Amino acid sequence: MNFAGNCNEIFDKSTALYHVTDDVDAVVANPYQEGTIEHTLHAKNWIDAVQWHLEDIIRDPQIDPVAALALKRRIDKSNQDRTDMVEELDTYFREKYKGVEVAANATINTESPAWALDRLSILALKIYHMQVEVRRTDASEAHIAKCQAKLDVLLEQRKDLTTAINQLLEDIAAGRKYMKVYRQMKMYNDPETNPVLYGSK
Repeated sequence: MNFAGNCNEIFDKSTALYHVTDDVDAVVANPYQEGTIEHTLHAKNWIDAVQWHLEDIIRDPQIDPVAALALKRRIDKSNQDRTDMVEELDTYFREKYKGVEVAANATINTESPAWALDRLSILALKIYHMQVEVRRTDASEAHIAKCQAKLDVLLEQRKDLTTAINQLLEDIAAGRKYMKVYRQMKMYNDPETNPVLYGSK
């Protein structure tokens, strides 16, 4: 099984597709059939790519404060969408492995498969942007060398994480590990649990 390797290909494809326009308002062009896991993975990385660039924009020291506040609201919404999509992925895995007989000595992992894939998606973006830095022709040799060293580490990290995710899924499929889906229950977005929001009623 190389599920995580296939995810890397989808994440890389989505990241490259985003940078064709490099526009946070570009229309999502998901090439995979709706309802498939590939469609969800592509959409997940697209959200991550847009948010990556929103985070860049909001750090502009010359940004208008009103625009910055609107952008912060958009980033908050993006974070919620990202969390929702991770939970959708975990639901997929829970359904996929619901018939597995769990061994008596099975253990639980520190994170679910979907949250590990979330890190893999972010790694695709880090790798893409570090490669851009390595290829710059207007940067110093010292900058290029520093970025190349970071890129090497990121590539090794992706290799290790890919292996770990595949092993986790194999262990779940064999009943050696089991998963639970814990909803994030973010309180600051909920008008019933954020005291600033419910206190203003």
